[in-house]
Amino acid sequence: MKSLVEHARSFRYRADFASDEYRKLAEGQFPEALFITCSDSRVIPALITGARPGEIFELRNAGNIVPPHGMHLVSGEAATVEYALEVLGVRDVVVCGHSHCGAMGALESGADLSTLPGVSAWLELARPGLAPEITGGCEDPSLRGLAQLNVRNQLSALTDYPAARRRLEEGRLRLHGWYYQVDTGELWELDQDGRFREHPC
Repeated sequence: MKSLVEHARSFRYRADFASDEYRKLAEGQFPEALFITCSDSRVIPALITGARPGEIFELRNAGNIVPPHGMHLVSGEAATVEYALEVLGVRDVVVCGHSHCGAMGALESGADLSTLPGVSAWLELARPGLAPEITGGCEDPSLRGLAQLNVRNQLSALTDYPAARRRLEEGRLRLHGWYYQVDTGELWELDQDGRFREHPC
């Protein structure tokens, strides 16, 4: 923690706050994309995408889950999606899953989450859609198949949000599915045919 605090305190001296870039940030934000991903500390959206401050609007939670629309009257996820689309006018949404995901691992293994009731209830939102892929004995520690199916499912859930559905129908919104391999840096993208592929640079 000491190192994190020291870096935070010295940030204003390391960054060029005299530049127009930071001055413009005070005038408002105009992000290019809403980036929905896991809270996992190994997944850092700005590091992966090279985004500068103000370029991506982030939504992070365990398992990069988009709750079904209308299921919860109060939801940080719903509020973030709504704000990104209706207020910021974001035209691209990325749902990014990743390898070695703890949330996917818990679902795959059937882990006892009785001491983590909040985690258990949250993951139940994803379980039904992942049931076909959950075997309880996955040989791939990266859980690629499960994580990629989860991305597809969350993109589908997103289309039930009125703001997203309306923009998709009007051609004002593009949805992207990504899978990030934490130990190699590989990025797999969901193609039009519904399959994930690693695209050459």
